[in-house]
Amino acid sequence: MSPAFGAMEVEHYSKGVLLEPFVHQVGGHSCVLRFNDKTICKPLIQREHQFYETLPTEMRKFTPQYEGVVSVSFEEDEDGNLCLIAYPLNGDHDNLESLDNSDCETKNKLLRWTSKKTVLLENEKVSKEWVRQHRKEEKMKSHKLEEEFDWLKKSEVMYYSAEKKGNVSSQIKHHNPWSMKCHQQQLQRMKENAKHRNQYKFILLENLTSRYEVPCVLDLKMGTRQHGDDASEEKKAHQIRKCQQSTSAIIGVRVCGMQVYQTGTAQLMFMNKYHGRKLSVQGFKEALYQFFHNGKYLRRELFEPVIKKLTELKSVLEKQESYRFYSSSLLIIYDGKERQEVAVDSDPEDLEDLSEESSDESAGAYAYKPTASTVDVRMIDFAHTTCKYYGEDSVVHEGQDTGYVFGLQNLIDIIKEIRDESSE
Repeated sequence: MSPAFGAMEVEHYSKGVLLEPFVHQVGGHSCVLRFNDKTICKPLIQREHQFYETLPTEMRKFTPQYEGVVSVSFEEDEDGNLCLIAYPLNGDHDNLESLDNSDCETKNKLLRWTSKKTVLLENEKVSKEWVRQHRKEEKMKSHKLEEEFDWLKKSEVMYYSAEKKGNVSSQIKHHNPWSMKCHQQQLQRMKENAKHRNQYKFILLENLTSRYEVPCVLDLKMGTRQHGDDASEEKKAHQIRKCQQSTSAIIGVRVCGMQVYQTGTAQLMFMNKYHGRKLSVQGFKEALYQFFHNGKYLRRELFEPVIKKLTELKSVLEKQESYRFYSSSLLIIYDGKERQEVAVDSDPEDLEDLSEESSDESAGAYAYKPTASTVDVRMIDFAHTTCKYYGEDSVVHEGQDTGYVFGLQNLIDIIKEIRDESSE
């Protein structure tokens, strides 16, 4: 039986967990939601679910950890607040110890995600006048948010201030336009289907960004082919056209989304998939350079760990018989938090571990001592994945996924080029 939910008291368990938008989603069209700090969830697609349950051992370090299945319902209260609430699947009560839910927002908490923007309710403690005024303000804000969605597709590269109030991490959730767009679309779909269906299965997955204070995320669409074997002729033609008009057909990889923290301006830079599709090979290389640049200097210390992980992943995939990862993405993640500054005239002991490669040419009398940088490389999105072990598939492929491996090799080569050119 699949694990679901976790160590929650029965009364909390029965009330369900309030799901929030996952603020670090930078690409894709499926809605990803925050279950708790360490866990996200997304709509269950049978093929993807089957992939996680039959995943080869050697691939597990390159995919999010699978943590089970929950039931999600769309709920609307008398004030019009639209919420997505996660409940345990029937029969899963014996597995409550398998997942840490210590920081989950239960349904009876005050935070509600509306169809437009966050609304805080304090039940009977708040006066009706305050509520009316708050509703008016939220309505005005919601119009502004809808306008942002309208020009999201047009404004393919955007910058948002990340330090208006409070710390960086607390501000990110208000500024990632792609995650909010996906959340809005999911609420709308579920609202339209509410009369006919209001129980959806979602899979629980590891939150890959949880270990980072300010996650910088690059979402890359991998492979020279994106359509699944079961795609309609119309869908197949559409996907082939997108590949041919982008870097996918040339180098087997294209930018699907990006989030980078710029320390110089205290801004978050977002690049969406529409911009990624338009990039030439040179433009793709420049986008990669931008991903590793924090606005002040190039994070050169990240190159070797990324190259090492990509090379290891390539070796693993070359051994996978018959797998095809059509339309799958690859995430590269690191912490954008600014590293420690150390004055050049400091005590020699303070400078012992300084890396000259990561010094900022414009920093004058300062050099930068890298903090312990953890880089993550993970495959995600397996809705169109197939292999010979999926008995119901009519098409059985032989050998490795050459399109994906081709993209990985080109990605490795381009990162090496950036590394070598930046050290000259």
